Amino acid sequence: MTTFYTKLNYLLLIAFCSFSSYAQKDFTFFFEPSFAVNHEVNDSYKVNFSTVSRNYMYRDNTSEFTIRQVQLVHFSTYSFNSNHSVSAGVMYRFRENFEDSSNELRFTQQYNYAYRPNVVRFGHRFRTEQRMTTENTVHRFRYRFTLDFPLEGEKLDIGEAYFVANGEALLSVVKTDTPQIDQRFTTQIGWQWTENLKFQTGLEYRFEGYNTTTREILFILTSLILKI
Repeated sequence: MTTFYTKLNYLLLIAFCSFSSYAQKDFTFFFEPSFAVNHEVNDSYKVNFSTVSRNYMYRDNTSEFTIRQVQLVHFSTYSFNSNHSVSAGVMYRFRENFEDSSNELRFTQQYNYAYRPNVVRFGHRFRTEQRMTTENTVHRFRYRFTLDFPLEGEKLDIGEAYFVANGEALLSVVKTDTPQIDQRFTTQIGWQWTENLKFQTGLEYRFEGYNTTTREILFILTSLILKI
């Protein structure tokens, strides 16, 4: 089954690239690797630190490999029980070093509800964000629905793979401009390499500003997640 989902991701990648390169002159393709460290302070409280690099692979009908931005992220999460949690986070995005655009400071507030009736786990995530740059402050409201499940058996064991998919809707509001509506779809395969280390890779496709002038963006995502 792991092979099936790997092939599915490759087919989606080829389809998205072929369609968008033909239909959208402003189609953009990114490679985005990340590294995260999670630490459980106690049964209810955990912290997360991560670094993410976003790199151009294709834009303006040209292939390239250019860094667009690097960001540092921190999240603190308090869990009420196994299903409900709230989080607060801060991110700083370095972009001035790589292109003619402002750096960004972002604050995030989040509520997450997850449940597993059988093998598949379902999750609902609600976020609010304040994105601050030298030009303006954008208030963003996000809802994401996620499902994930092990690809071998009824529970995830060390050395086994799992599948994750989600869809997310976003509304961005800024005082001096028209609100923007975005939509994102993501599929990933992960492997629980050890008890404290896992790796995920997959695709994310974004429709940005589809209530105004739609831009289509494809990401190849990779994540190395360490638990300490």
